[in-house]
This record gives sequence, C-alpha cells and structure tokens, in this order.
Amino acid sequence: MSVDAATVRRIARLARIAVADDEIGHLQDELNAILAFVEQLSEVDVTGVEPMTSVTPMAMQERADKVTDGGIADQIVANAPATEDGFFLVPKVVE
Repeated sequence: MSVDAATVRRIARLARIAVADDEIGHLQDELNAILAFVEQLSEVDVTGVEPMTSVTPMAMQERADKVTDGGIADQIVANAPATEDGFFLVPKVVE
C-alpha cells in the first residue's frame, strides 16, 4: 500500500494538524516507511505463539465483586457547602 500526497493532506485534516506544502513529501515518505514495516511484520510466522499481555508471566489480582458505600461518605461530603443525611444539597435550577 502506498500513500500519496492527497492522502497525507486528508490524514492531516482529519487529525486537525496544520501541514505546510513543503512538509507533504517528507510525511508521505514517513507514512510509506511505516506501512512497509507493517507489511513486513505480516510476513512473520506466528503459528503456535500464544498471545500475551506482558513480557513477564504474571497473574491479575482479583478481589471480590461486591457493592459497598466506600466507607468514607462523611469525608466525601465534608467540604460540600450544604449536605443533608449524607447527600449533597444543590440549588434548584429549573422552575
């Protein structure tokens, strides 16, 4: 796959990046080099290779999935300007 100047301009517009006309050629070469590398990676034989999430073997720590109030409701509403029964009081905005 090859990237042309029009595609570079479109990518820059979609990314909201201002690209001068003299930078188009350099960016085109860079994008083509990246795509060539990705195509080279697709040639690697990965049959029998298990997917991994880390280079070191590790197990995710699990905790019980239970609903709690956090135990710090008083600390959460401590700095609120107005509270009632552990809840925030907010002024009415719709009449």
